[in-house]
Amino acid sequence: MNSTHTPRIALVGAGLGGLVCARVLQRHGRQVTVFEREASSGARSQGGSLDIHAGTGQAALRAAGLLDRFRSLSRPESQGWRLLDPATAAVLPVPGPPAHDDDSPEIDRGQLRDLLLDSLTEGTVRWDRAVTGVTPLGDGTWRLLFDDGSTEEADLVVGADGAWSRIRPALSEATPGYNGVTFIEAGFDDCDTRHPALAELVGDGTMLASAGSRALLAQRNSNGHIRVYIAFRAPQDWQMAADVAVDDTAAVRAHLLRMFEGWDESLLNLVRHNDGGFVDRPVFVLPAPHTWEHVPGITLLGDAAHLMPPVGLGANLAMLDGADLAHALIAEPTVDDAVRAYETLMLPRSATAARDCAALLDDLLPPEAA
Repeated sequence: MNSTHTPRIALVGAGLGGLVCARVLQRHGRQVTVFEREASSGARSQGGSLDIHAGTGQAALRAAGLLDRFRSLSRPESQGWRLLDPATAAVLPVPGPPAHDDDSPEIDRGQLRDLLLDSLTEGTVRWDRAVTGVTPLGDGTWRLLFDDGSTEEADLVVGADGAWSRIRPALSEATPGYNGVTFIEAGFDDCDTRHPALAELVGDGTMLASAGSRALLAQRNSNGHIRVYIAFRAPQDWQMAADVAVDDTAAVRAHLLRMFEGWDESLLNLVRHNDGGFVDRPVFVLPAPHTWEHVPGITLLGDAAHLMPPVGLGANLAMLDGADLAHALIAEPTVDDAVRAYETLMLPRSATAARDCAALLDDLLPPEAA
């Protein structure tokens, strides 16, 4: 960017996409600030394991200069899938989904986020700074509004703040909608010692058993943890019809066991014996394609731009978005040229990916089977 004025770049959200963007910019001597509503990096669990694809997530990490470090932390042995018969738990002699790069080692989302955070200049992320919205200043710059009443001004605001983005309304009237699928999350700690039969059932990577509109997925994480997703098609308020409260572990367990009646007992143990309770995770998506008319000084990346079903592409695309935006800001003569170049690349790519993800979810849980 050939200007004597150093652009004020404000990234809203310290997720993977925003952090990749910040890291690539800093590698090229550019200034950037990340505003994050969480109080600290350890304020909440970052979720499960991610398979990082060679053509997207790994490409972004290479641009960030972190690919070797990622390789040292990742688990190549965990990228495999086991497909089991629901009635017998027999391993089926066909490869499991998803169809993507063969080189897709797993890493816990929290480990990957920490890797990115540690790579940034101290003070880049300003924690406990919740952005509530933005307003245009009429000259292509923007004012960020914070929940404590304070404000900041920027030449470029990047909404990297996820599904319920506070930046998206400045560009688009679209809001996420429930797509008819719910994932109930459960977990097992120290599986190899405390739950050896389940550890053997799941294997080193991801296990899937599905029938009709129901599926059980179990995923190896680091440190012997197994994360389970109990997936089904149902109304978003399925708890009301079932007359259960999500925080009533015994009632939810009984309801799920009835839902999966007839499945092999070893698979049902993924529902019977989890450590702790259950977490309700309804699947929300943005319309596909989700596009907007270019507006100077503001753009989106990751889930803020293209929230799609969680079938293995979202985090990878968010990181690639971050790297592509950073590269455009480095290469193009003005901020506006950079944002136009980035959106021209990202929007068609994300539209295709969103359709592919919707198709993958429909293959896993056919709508007509609900």
